Amino acid sequence: MFLAKVVGNIWSTKKNEDLVGLKLLIVQPIDHRGCPYGNQVIVTDQVGAGVGEEVIVTQGSSARKTIPGKETPVDASVVGIVDSIELERSGLFREGSDKS
Repeated sequence: MFLAKVVGNIWSTKKNEDLVGLKLLIVQPIDHRGCPYGNQVIVTDQVGAGVGEEVIVTQGSSARKTIPGKETPVDASVVGIVDSIELERSGLFREGSDKS
């Protein structure tokens, strides 16, 4: 799993039938301080995340298991919205981003 910030939405009228009804987002991976790294990723969203929110993303077979009863062709899926992050040793505490 990794942390990411939702940076956009995707709408697609023509797609694999197993993707019909799924919300698609674009997320930017971030580190625990909220700094971006790597490439943006397209994910499915089953938790209702919105642009500007920080989320937890799972990949691979774990992402496919977030959609019950289907073997859906997805590689990444949002499994949680971050409220806050606290790291014991660094003393870092920060709130997750709100939709603004």
